[in-house]
Amino acid sequence: MKNKIKYLILAGIVSLNINAQSVKIKEVKAANQYEKFAYVNAIKTYERIFAKGYKSQDLLEKLGDSYYFKADLNNAAKWYTELFNFSQDITPEYYYRYSQSLKAIKDYKKADEMMAVFIQKNGNDLRAKLANSQKNYLEQIKKNSGRFIINNAGINSKYSDYGSSFYKNKIIFTSARDTGGIVNRTHDWTGESFTNLYDADTLSNVSKLKPAKFGANLNSKFHEATPVFTKDGKTVYFTRNNFLNGKKRKDTQNSTLLKIYKATIVDSKFTNITELPFNSDNYNVAHPALSTDEKTLYFASNMPGTLGQSDLFKVAINTDGSFGNPVNLGNVINTEGRETFPMITSDNEIYFASDGHPGLGGLDVFVSKMEKEGNYKYVINVGEPVNSSQDDFAFLINDITRVGYVTSNREGGLGSDDIYKFKETKKIEYPCEQLLKGDVTEKANGLPLAYSRVTLSDSEYKMLKDSSTDGEGKFDFGTVDCDSKYYVKAEKSEYSTAEKTVPIPNESGETFVGLELEKEVNEVKVNDDLFKAFAIKQIYFDLDKSFIRIDAEVALAKILDVLEQYPAMEIDIRSHTDCRQTAKYNLSLSDRRAKSTMAWLIQKGINKSRITGRGYGESQLINNCGCEPTNESNCTEEQHQANRRSEFIITKL
Repeated sequence: MKNKIKYLILAGIVSLNINAQSVKIKEVKAANQYEKFAYVNAIKTYERIFAKGYKSQDLLEKLGDSYYFKADLNNAAKWYTELFNFSQDITPEYYYRYSQSLKAIKDYKKADEMMAVFIQKNGNDLRAKLANSQKNYLEQIKKNSGRFIINNAGINSKYSDYGSSFYKNKIIFTSARDTGGIVNRTHDWTGESFTNLYDADTLSNVSKLKPAKFGANLNSKFHEATPVFTKDGKTVYFTRNNFLNGKKRKDTQNSTLLKIYKATIVDSKFTNITELPFNSDNYNVAHPALSTDEKTLYFASNMPGTLGQSDLFKVAINTDGSFGNPVNLGNVINTEGRETFPMITSDNEIYFASDGHPGLGGLDVFVSKMEKEGNYKYVINVGEPVNSSQDDFAFLINDITRVGYVTSNREGGLGSDDIYKFKETKKIEYPCEQLLKGDVTEKANGLPLAYSRVTLSDSEYKMLKDSSTDGEGKFDFGTVDCDSKYYVKAEKSEYSTAEKTVPIPNESGETFVGLELEKEVNEVKVNDDLFKAFAIKQIYFDLDKSFIRIDAEVALAKILDVLEQYPAMEIDIRSHTDCRQTAKYNLSLSDRRAKSTMAWLIQKGINKSRITGRGYGESQLINNCGCEPTNESNCTEEQHQANRRSEFIITKL
C-alpha cells in the first residue's frame, strides 16, 4: 500500500480488548488481497476490522469497491454510504460509483444528486457529459421498456452462469458450477470455481434443461468464457486466462489476465488453439464478437488507447487469416466506465453492456446502429425488463426469431449471475434523424451558383442558420428535426431571390432541396434565343391549331417587354410542329403559327419591320419522334407537345 492507514478509537469502545498491531496486519493483508483482485477474502477481512470499531477513508473506499467490482451493488451502496458519512474529502470517481450503487437499490433521487456533484467536480468526463445531456434518462428508458418477454432460461445453477453464444442448435454458455473433479479449484475474486463452457439444446421444450460440458479439450484449469463461432461451425474465438500449452503467464503485477484465443473445430474436437496477435500479458482482451460477414472481430479490452476501465474495439480479419490493428470504437460508444460484452446483428447493430452510459444501475444493455460511414451516432438503453437495477450484460439475440438470452445478477435468481431467455416483441425505435442538403443553380442553364447566400428558417420564419454554397453551388444545413417544415432561401447579387418550403418526413434519411435563381441582368447577343436567355417558358400550340393560347400570352408578354426595353432589337420567330400529318401540311401549319405570333406582337405595338418569321414544319424535331413515312409514332403526347413550339432568335441589336 502506498499510504499508512490511520485508526480512530471511538469513544465507548476503548474497553474492547483489541490488539491494534494485529488489526494493522490484517488490514495490510486485506489491502494486498484487494490489489490482487481477491475481493471475497478482502471483504471478509475489512468487515471484521470495521466490526471491531476501526474506520478509515481508505478502508471504506476499499470495502465499497470490493463489492462494487464484485457486482454486489446493494452492499456497495451500504459501504459507500458509510464512506460519505465518514468524509467529505472524496475524489469524484466515488460520487459516480455511489450514484451507480444507489440506482441498484432504486434510490434514483439520491443517485441523481450524487451524479450532479460528479458532473460539477469532473465535467470533462464523458460519463458526466452524457449524464448532463440526458437528465431525463429514466423517461427515455421507460419509453424503450416493455418490448421483451423474459424468463429464467432453465440452465442456471447456484453459481455464476453467464455469457451465451449460438452454436448449431445449441446455446453455449459459461458457468462456475462445480466441475466435479478431485480438486475443486476456486477463484479468490469470486469465491467460486473457475469457469468452463457448457451447452444446452435450444430446441428442447423442457422448462429445465440439463446442460453438459462443452469442448472438453477447449476447457483448461483456468477460466474459459464467451465463445463466438463462425457460420460454418469450423472456427471458434473464445476468452481464456493467459494460459496456453500448460504455461501460465502474468503481468508485471503478478496477475493472470484474459486473452482471446482461436481454435479450429474438427469432428467436434477443438484443435490448433492459438492466441490472437494483439493480445498482451499486460492488459485484458476478452469477449469476442463477429460481424455478420465475419470480416471484423469486436472485443473488449483495456489496452493502450482505452478511454475508460474497458472499451470496445474492432479489428479486421484479413482474407489470409491475419489481423489488422485494433481500432477503438470511439467516444460515442466508449466512456471512462466499463464497456464490455459486444454482440453484432445483421442490421449492423452493436449491443453491449456499460456502466458509463445513463442506466438503471450497474451494467445495463445498450444498442447502437452503425452508420454508412462506419461510425455511431446514438447509444440507446434497451430498457426493462432486459435491464434492471443490478448488472445486466452478455446480450444475445437471433436476428430472425428475435429470441435471445441475457445475463443478470438481479434478485430472484439462483446464483450470483443467471441467464435469462427472452422474446423481443417490438424492435427498438432509433431517434429520427434527417439531414438537409441542397444546391443553388442558374435557372437559364443549370450551372451551379457558387458562394450564394442560403438561409434556413423554421415554420415561424425564424432564421436558424445563415450559410453559403461552396464552389460547386452546394450547401449542407446538417441535422434538422423530423416531421417538421422549414423554409430555405437563396440569394446572390444580380439574381432574383428564390425560396422553397421544405417538408421534412418523419423518418431517418436525407432531404435534398434545389433552388434555381434567375439572373436579373442578362447579357444577350445576336443568334441568342430570347426564351433561353430570359428563361421564358416555352410557347406551345394545341394539336392542329395556330391560335395563341392563354398560357402562351404570359410568355409572349415577356418577349414584348424585352422588345420594348430594347427598341433596336430585331427578332426572327421560328415555329415548329410535331410529325403527325404530312410534311406539307405541317409546314403550312407552322407558318400559320409564326404569322399568328408575329400578329400578336404587332397588335401590341411592335413595329412589323422588327419582326420576321416563318414555319419549319416537322423538319427540326427536338427528339426522336418522327413519323415519316407512315405519319404514325409511338411517342407520348408530352413528347409530341415538345416539338410544337416557337423560338425567338435575336437577329439585330
